[in-house]
Amino acid sequence: MLIIVIRTLILYSVVVLSLRIMGKRQIGELQPAELVVAIMISDLATIPMESVNSPLMAGIVPVITLMFAEVFLSFLSLKSRAFRRIVVGSPSVVIYGGRIIEREMERMRFNLDDLLEELRLAGCADISDVEVAVVETSGKLSIIPRADAKAASADDTERRGARASGLPCTIIMDGKINDYELRRSGRDIAFVNKSISERGAGSIKDVFLMTLSPNGKVYIQLKGRLQ
Repeated sequence: MLIIVIRTLILYSVVVLSLRIMGKRQIGELQPAELVVAIMISDLATIPMESVNSPLMAGIVPVITLMFAEVFLSFLSLKSRAFRRIVVGSPSVVIYGGRIIEREMERMRFNLDDLLEELRLAGCADISDVEVAVVETSGKLSIIPRADAKAASADDTERRGARASGLPCTIIMDGKINDYELRRSGRDIAFVNKSISERGAGSIKDVFLMTLSPNGKVYIQLKGRLQ
């Protein structure tokens, strides 16, 4: 039992030291290559812990090897932009000028549900308040709000006619109407048809996204626009 405890403490120290040497970014935001290294290190360290018959160096040597490999790749990424794009990738703009970039969404296999969820997690419930949204190489969504979407203070909310609080209704998504959201909005199909026809849509199938904010602001984007 004492041998297992000692082996575990040694491997734990090696893994912690490896992560420290690879840098603080390893702990905060893992890039794809860094995530692979972290997973492999955890697996390699587990084998000697579970099996006393397995040589301790069989776990330490691969961990140290991966550590040096990651440090070397990080150095190359620092010195070469082309290599950095291959290993890390590049940010992807999914919303620009308040409009969703459909082609980029398709390339990333990023659907509207994913986008709206990430916007909500970032504290932006209404897509019409977004000027630019970028999916960073770490997978996080960065948002630049529209200039006119700054939150009004409680004292001037009524005077400035600020938006009401609440979650916008996603009435149309990818050419399909959401009956539940339509009922929740308190509007009818006539309102939907009138709104989309004013934006040049022949039918609901031509609409990529339609939302209605609590203060009655309609956001509509047609399919195939601004790609």
